Amino acid sequence: MIDVIVSGAAGKMGSEVVRAVSDAEGMRVVAVVDPGFAGTASGHEEMGAIAQFTDLELAIKQTGPAVMVDFTRPDVVEANLRTALAAGLDCVCGTTGLSQQQLQSLSAKAPAGTCLFMAPNFAIGAVLMMRFAAQTARYMPQAEIIELHHDKKVDAPSGTALRTASLIAQSRRGVPATHADTGGTKPEARGALVEDIPVHSIRLPGLVAHQEVIFGGVGQTLSIRHDSIDRKSFMPGVVLAIREVGERSGLIIGLESLMDA
Repeated sequence: MIDVIVSGAAGKMGSEVVRAVSDAEGMRVVAVVDPGFAGTASGHEEMGAIAQFTDLELAIKQTGPAVMVDFTRPDVVEANLRTALAAGLDCVCGTTGLSQQQLQSLSAKAPAGTCLFMAPNFAIGAVLMMRFAAQTARYMPQAEIIELHHDKKVDAPSGTALRTASLIAQSRRGVPATHADTGGTKPEARGALVEDIPVHSIRLPGLVAHQEVIFGGVGQTLSIRHDSIDRKSFMPGVVLAIREVGERSGLIIGLESLMDA
C-alpha cells in the first residue's frame, strides 16, 4: 500500500487527485494539506475521514506518507518540495512555474534514493500532442503555439507550452526559425518567444486546459490540438506517477519518461 499526502488538496486539481488516489488500488491518501483548511469548523467534508492539515511538515511527521503529490502554486511549490524531499518522500509535482535549474537543485540536495517527478501535463493525450509536434518539427520547422487555460491559472506561458517549445526546438535540427514581420504598433501581439517559437497565452473562464500547435509550410498548414475538458483526464497519469516514483530515483521530467519505460 502506497501512503500518499496531497498538497493543495482544497484546489480543483488537488481534490480530484484525492478522489483518484482513493479509488485506485494499492494506494491511499493518509493526509491532505491546504491553507484553505484553516478556520473551518469541520474542514472539507468531501475529504471524509482523511487527516487535514495546513502545515506540510507537521502532516508528514504525523502521518508518515511515502509520496507527496503537489498541485499548489508557483510561489509555494519549491518550499513544499524541499520539505517533502528532506523528509525522504518521493514527490509527484504537477505545479508548473519552476525552472529546470530549480528542479535540478532540489533533486541534487535531496536524500539519496528519493525521486522528484515533475510533469507539465498529466493527460496522456497532451503527451502524445507534444510528441507529434516534436516529430512534425523535423519536417515543418516553422511553428507557433496557442495555449488556453482557465482564468485562475497564474503562470503563463503554461508548463505544457514551455515543454512543447523545447521539444520542437530540439527536433528542428538547427533550422533557424523565421517570424513574419507584421510591423504595426503592438509587437507583443505576436506572442512571447520561447526557444524562438511564438507562444500565445489565453486565460478565460470556461476553459480547463487546451493547446494547439500550428505548423506552416509552402502552401499548407498543419495543426495539432489537445483539449482537456475535464480534470479527470489528468488522473491516470497522476496515478501512474505515484506507482512509479517509488521504483526510481533522481529527477524525472515528463510523463513520457514513465510511459516509455
